[in-house]
Amino acid sequence: MRVAEAIKDWVVAQKLRPGDRLPGEADLMDRFGMSKGTIREAMRILEAQGLIRTRTGPGGGSFVHEVSRQRAKALLGNYFYFKNLTLGDIYQLRLALEPQLAAALAGTLSEEVLTRLEANIAAYDAPSASLDEEREQHVNSLKFHAILAEQAENQLLGFIIDFMVSLLSDLTVYRRLYMPRNTELWAKGRDYQVRLVMALRAGDAGAARAIMEAHMRTAWALMRSQEAEIERRFISGD
Repeated sequence: MRVAEAIKDWVVAQKLRPGDRLPGEADLMDRFGMSKGTIREAMRILEAQGLIRTRTGPGGGSFVHEVSRQRAKALLGNYFYFKNLTLGDIYQLRLALEPQLAAALAGTLSEEVLTRLEANIAAYDAPSASLDEEREQHVNSLKFHAILAEQAENQLLGFIIDFMVSLLSDLTVYRRLYMPRNTELWAKGRDYQVRLVMALRAGDAGAARAIMEAHMRTAWALMRSQEAEIERRFISGD
């Protein structure tokens, strides 16, 4: 692991970019004063982390590779797999971060992005008619927030919000938090999102912040109720 870290530090020091070729095995052995086996193990570690990509055949070798957002979320999700995260853990952060993002994005989004947000809302323009549709509406309503996260100028802020959205989406499906169907949750969530797009288009940062904060507080309360109802039904055997 120490050699893998040394190679990573060297890549940064050399200002190598994704797609740049790394030195060959013999060169790395000389450069870091390590045996072939140690270098190979270090390269295997870096490849498992997604930081290098190895190609065989003509023009092959080891190349710097950029970890995708999807892979980074999956790896981080593995860390939290056994942490017993609660809805409160997630919504506490969403309440702190998403109003800030909404305010920052007001007046900055292109018409193409605003249209994407409106098209996303249109995917749940009527109450669900079945539990399967209810589940899909929950997932799609969270995609609205993922679209906003993609637009963040602060890449760390955008990634954290996107990661929380992924966690909540997985948690909703895994714990069946879409059961029973909840028309109030659908109606209020959709209304907040419609008003938020209006504020974003108008460039009203204060309204965008206030709408998103109210959206998060309401969603948190209603999702807690969903969770409590599921637990009640489980205990009672309904």
